[in-house]
Amino acid sequence: MDGLGRLMSADHTLQVLDEAPLHGREANLQAWRGYTNSYPTYVIYPQRIAERAGQVAVLGATTGSHLGLPDEQERRLRVIWVATVADGKLTRWEIAEDTTALRETLGLHEA
Repeated sequence: MDGLGRLMSADHTLQVLDEAPLHGREANLQAWRGYTNSYPTYVIYPQRIAERAGQVAVLGATTGSHLGLPDEQERRLRVIWVATVADGKLTRWEIAEDTTALRETLGLHEA
């Protein structure tokens, strides 16, 4: 968690789908600590990565999350993570629904 905290800006924002955003490095670190303690087998499986103008987008799936699904079922559910970086710090981490329009916008084209 210390390494993650060093990557975040002081005003870091986490946006998870349509939930209210979480603002601030300390609030986000506390949330990550809680999540990783509650779901210690959580893994992100990147399938496609693109970078554009200070944003890195990752299309992928997870296992071991709060969804409580069997791994093979959870891995079929894809999402898009978008990391926004400014001045070498992670200012925003967003988890968004996997849509064709968002893939196109972020450069996550089919290979």
